[in-house]
Amino acid sequence: MLDVLLDIETQDPDDVLALCLLAGHPRARLRAVTVTPGSADQIGLVRRVLALLGRADVPVGGRDPGTGRDHVSGFHRRWLGSWSPADPDAPAVDLLAGTLTAHPRAVLVTGGPPHHLGALLEERPDVRLDRWVAQGGFAGDPLVPPADRLPKFAGKDVCPTFNFNGAPRAALLALSPEAPIGRRELVSKNVTHGVRYDRAFHERLAAHKAASPSLALIHRGMDLYLRRRRDGKLLHDPTAACCALAPAIAAWAEAEVRREPGGWGGRPAEHTRTFLTTSLDHEAFFRVFTGQD
Repeated sequence: MLDVLLDIETQDPDDVLALCLLAGHPRARLRAVTVTPGSADQIGLVRRVLALLGRADVPVGGRDPGTGRDHVSGFHRRWLGSWSPADPDAPAVDLLAGTLTAHPRAVLVTGGPPHHLGALLEERPDVRLDRWVAQGGFAGDPLVPPADRLPKFAGKDVCPTFNFNGAPRAALLALSPEAPIGRRELVSKNVTHGVRYDRAFHERLAAHKAASPSLALIHRGMDLYLRRRRDGKLLHDPTAACCALAPAIAAWAEAEVRREPGGWGGRPAEHTRTFLTTSLDHEAFFRVFTGQD
């Protein structure tokens, strides 16, 4: 089993789908969750999900931003019911540092802007991260073979990416050659924009939902989601989670990642310790998603 730390935000439902997936996956041992930015409502939401899945033992970190906002999508309340605001077990940086010290081979999966990772690198330079899997970045024509390019991205070298644009300084720090990170794997939007939870995916998942409380909770939530949005939901963060558990489901290209005026991109390079996804085996992804592999 893989020791996993998960860092999420809660405005987009797919972050919580990734939480459900990793909290109950047979390949994963979820060690900690940190929440960006870390409001009391967000902490309460994460605790609610963990309790529903029998994982109330997992510590939750964050820091209330003091914005007066809950930073939680209304969909989560329709799906999960009510919960009480809660305090974190520890500030996010302290929880990350302590968990990585106790489990030095753990992988950090980030599903939102990497604010907490950037803070960890700045505040705790003594802590080394063995592997970082981020949902973010973009692999364009310089990296992706023509047959694997999604039509919407064909002809592009760079593209804006929500998570890295949400914390560009932290992302650049984590991607720098000096960062104490052994391997960086970016599950980039050129791949995740091709992974959709639609009605067909939902009906296929129905055959597996009895296998675990996690899959049952995902299926229940997406049943509600599909009633209002028939086109479904792109699975950005669950794809990153599955790639963390089983990297072989994707093809990867080693690259130098750069931020340019038009967005983020990458060029082929060696010895960067940074890899971007260029394609995904969708059948293999589904098997990992459902815990079959």
